[in-house]
Formats: sequence, C-alpha cells, structure tokens
Amino acid sequence: MHRKLIPIVLAALGVAPGLAAQAPVLTLREALGRADSAAYGNRAAEGAADAAAARAAGALQGILPTVRVEGGWLRTDEPLGAFGSLLRQRGVTPEAFAPDALNHPDEISNWAGGVVAEVPLLNADAWLGRAAASSAEAAGRAQAEWTRTGTRLDVIRAYYGATLAVEAEATLEAASRANHEHVRMTAALVRNGMVTKSDALLAEVRAGEVDAQLLEARSQARLARRRLALVLGAPADTLFTLPAVLPSPDRIRAVAAAPLAEPTAERGDVVAARLGREAAERDARRASGRLLPRVNAFGRLDWNDPTTPFAGQESWTVGVMASWSPFSGGAELADRSGARARAEAAGAMAEAAAAQADLELAARESDLEVALERLAIAERSVAQGAEAHRIVARKYEGGLAAIVELLGAAATETSTRLGLTQAQYQAIVADAGRRQARGDDPAALAALEE
Repeated sequence: MHRKLIPIVLAALGVAPGLAAQAPVLTLREALGRADSAAYGNRAAEGAADAAAARAAGALQGILPTVRVEGGWLRTDEPLGAFGSLLRQRGVTPEAFAPDALNHPDEISNWAGGVVAEVPLLNADAWLGRAAASSAEAAGRAQAEWTRTGTRLDVIRAYYGATLAVEAEATLEAASRANHEHVRMTAALVRNGMVTKSDALLAEVRAGEVDAQLLEARSQARLARRRLALVLGAPADTLFTLPAVLPSPDRIRAVAAAPLAEPTAERGDVVAARLGREAAERDARRASGRLLPRVNAFGRLDWNDPTTPFAGQESWTVGVMASWSPFSGGAELADRSGARARAEAAGAMAEAAAAQADLELAARESDLEVALERLAIAERSVAQGAEAHRIVARKYEGGLAAIVELLGAAATETSTRLGLTQAQYQAIVADAGRRQARGDDPAALAALEE
C-alpha cells in the first residue's frame, strides 16, 4: 500500500520519476515583452534619456527663483566687527560711541541667521539654454524608442534563429536515422550478395558525415539558445522551450503580404537626429544670449542675536541687480563659435539620417522581395528532392541504382530541407527589417504565431 503512495507523493512534489518538468513554449510575444524591460540596450538607452531629462531640469536654474537659508556664529573684539555686530543686534547705546569703547571694545558674540530669495527677471541665456535642453531631452527619448525598436528586431532574429537551429537539428536527426537505415539495408544486401562491400562502406561514410553535421547542429542550437537569452537581458536563463518548427511558408507570405498602414511618424533615428539639430541650433542662440545683460531681483530677512540662532529683531533687504559682461577674456565669443559649429554638424547629421533612412527602406523592401522568391524556390526544391529520393530508393531496392546515387539523393533531400528552413528564416528577418526601416514596430510579426 505504501509503495502505491510513493509515485503520488513524488508527483505532488514535482519529482515524479520519469516525468521531466518542461517549461512552456516561449512565444515571440513573450520574448519581446521580456526584452522591452530587461534588454541591455534598452536599459542603457532609457538611462541616457533619463540623464537628458535631468539635464533639462537642471537648465531651470536661472529661470526659477532660488531660496537659501544662511546661519553662522562669530565672536570678536575687532573694533569694526564688534561695533557692526552690536549694531545688527540693535544694542547700540550712547555709551557705545565713547572713543575708548570704540577703540577697545569688549568681546562680543553674534548668532547670524538669514533667509535669502533670488528671483531671475531677465536671463536670456538661461531661457534659451532651457529650450536647448528640452530639445535634447526629446532627442534622447526618440533615440531610446529607436533603440527599443532595434532591440525588437534583434529579438526576432535571435528567437527565430534559435528556432531555426532547433528545426535544423531535428532535420539532421531524421537524416541520420535514414542514413543508418541505409547502412543496415546495405549490409543486408551485401550478406545476400546483391551489392558489393564498397556500397556498405560508402553508406557508412555518408552516415558518419551526417552524424558530424548533427553534432555541429546541436552545438549551434545550444549557442543560439544562449544568444537569445543574452538578447533578452537574462544570459543565465536558458531553460525556456522553443517552438519545434518555424512558421509555415504560407503563414510567412500571408503576414508579409498584409497591407501596412501608412507611417504616422518619422523613424525614431530620424526624429532623434532632427531634434538633435534643433537642440544644437537653440544652444547656439543660448551662447549668443550670454552677451546680453542680466537682471535679477533679490530679497532677504536677517536675524542677529548674541545668544540664540534666528532670534532678535528681524531686518529685511530687497533690491534689483543688473549686470553686463560684454567681454570676459573671449569666453563668450568662443562659446558662441563652438555652438554654431556644433549646430552645423548636427544639421549635416540630420540630413544624412533622413537620406540613410530612405536608402535603408529601399534596401529592406528589396531584401524581402528576394527572400520571398527564394522561399518559393526552396519549397519546390524540397518537393523535388523528396520525390527524387523516393524514386532512387525504389530503384536501389530493385538493384537498378548504385549506392552512390541513393546517398546523393538522400543528401540532396536533406540539403533542400535545410535550405527551406533557412529561406523561411531569411524571409521573416527581411520582413522585420522592412518594418523597422519604415518606422513600424517589428513586434507586429508576433502575428506569425496566430
């Protein structure tokens, strides 16, 4: 009775003998979701965008008021300092004006406290600097979005690359079994005197070649799995299960042929370059603004007391200060020249980004067209290779074909099947590349799983 309970208990604990827990199949949609939050490139780009946002917030200095609190203590018998402290404490009496008291004052302590507010009124360079920083922040966000799109393309490549490796391994396993069956069949024919020993040797050589290809395919499958985990930002997590086969050629063609909406916005890299030019142009105006006068207001409350911080009778001061530095050793002029040069460079980069985007779109559309044609050719080749293999196998069984012809037909069928999977993969990647080049989201290829 107790023996019957053991399997039940083990199953409840998840360690039932002979039952290996298999992780659910990782879908492309799930892989894309993981990468959006965990991929290294996405995290780095988001950090850079946050840093640009912080710089934009820092540019508010010179625009928003500042408030600070001051406090300090001193003790002195220096005549001017002692009389000034006594005056601030509003403790001056007629006796304090006696010459001996002025020349040889007693030691005096003073606790000074104050609250100071500074209000910018006219700082043209600060406002222009803030505008430049805001454009730079927007450029950083656009670049982060473009990086996220590129990461999704990388995920699609790695995900279907790993699936391709799984299917290639399965194809070679089937080829290996078929070749070893050829070896057994040839050995039986040799024993019956129907073929020569050389036929058996050739069959064994071919079986060994396929076995070597299978070993390499298994190694590539493991590396592809690790490559996918790295793209997802979790290189140690390789316990996921992948689909056994790639999407069918018909499904690939259907998704690729589905009408695409007209792009509603520019590509992220083009937007980032354009905003970068805008930021550089605004920074050039900021540098010119340094040559303009500045006007700032200020106000403060002060407390002075001989024994207690922030005690005594308060006093206040308000005022407006104007300043102008038309020349400070040439620093402003150098800043303006450098900013103008950076604006010219940013303008050239923005134009280049737009031209490059147009070229990439044309190239990716051509890649997809070629990939779909190759997919159709690969499909026909598989059907022809399988039929040729079947015919030669029947002829060999009837003694009408040599072993070399049979092995060649088997190798051709295996090669065409591997070629078809490669063509499927290339078509998927080409479609993803076209979508990214258009400014669309490559994640739309999750429709391949539907």
